[in-house]
Amino acid sequence: MSKITEAEIKKILPLEGPSFEEVKNYLEKYNDEYIVIKCGGSVLVDQTLFDNFIKDISILNKLGFIPVIIHGGGKRISNKLNEAGIKSNFINGLRVTDEKSISIVEGVLNEFNKEITEALKKNGCEGQGITNKQNNILLVEQENQNLGFVGSPKEINKSIIEQIVSKKKVPVIAPLGLDKDSQVFNINADTAAGAIAKKLNARRLIIMSDVEGVLDYDKKLISEINTNRINELIKNETISGGMIPKIKNCLDVASNGVKGVCIIDGRLNHSILFELLSDKGSGTLIRL
Repeated sequence: MSKITEAEIKKILPLEGPSFEEVKNYLEKYNDEYIVIKCGGSVLVDQTLFDNFIKDISILNKLGFIPVIIHGGGKRISNKLNEAGIKSNFINGLRVTDEKSISIVEGVLNEFNKEITEALKKNGCEGQGITNKQNNILLVEQENQNLGFVGSPKEINKSIIEQIVSKKKVPVIAPLGLDKDSQVFNINADTAAGAIAKKLNARRLIIMSDVEGVLDYDKKLISEINTNRINELIKNETISGGMIPKIKNCLDVASNGVKGVCIIDGRLNHSILFELLSDKGSGTLIRL
């Protein structure tokens, strides 16, 4: 990490974020390690939340951290498909994607990708888009035939990410991949983020969504959770529905070299900074 003066750090940090005293204790913790951040949900449709997210990523970049963004686009995709009169069907939380849908999905995600890199630039932070059309890094296979053009990552070209990062830029990755015949496939953004975090041997995978984190039976936030407790909560149906694949994906990532996986609430101001740079953290940390 490039040495940065106390005065510079104080200038970079937002007033309503973690204090300088806390932040300085964490500056060395993630030295030269990847922090993979998946953003989805309201962060991508609410302008204020989006602006906060972009600010936080820029702050991490200026502090010398290595954030890697994977973005979803679910809500916007649903809106576009509705406009086109295409009804969305889901199997186990994954959107069935036919030939008509895939071109809309691809359009939305590529457009989003550009918006994120442009927004970073306005915040004095260089981003570099990675999509199926530009620097594709994801080689996929079809997940299963019933889902249509939904792929699961089989190979990831991490050298492209390394090249971008070596120039102090932030990689911004769309969850799209190509199969061996160069057909484009939609990838569940959590799955893509998990696969990329494993490939990079990231220090952290942070999943931003519209939930506080993992809640217990009394709907109270669990700040740290392990495999046994997760299995218990799935068994008694405290964790249910779409949260089950999300959590199982997190466990898989945590058991494959990523030191910690966090689910945080993207609706809270500076939740990324509080997770990485404060004592209390934010959301739920998932460990083995």
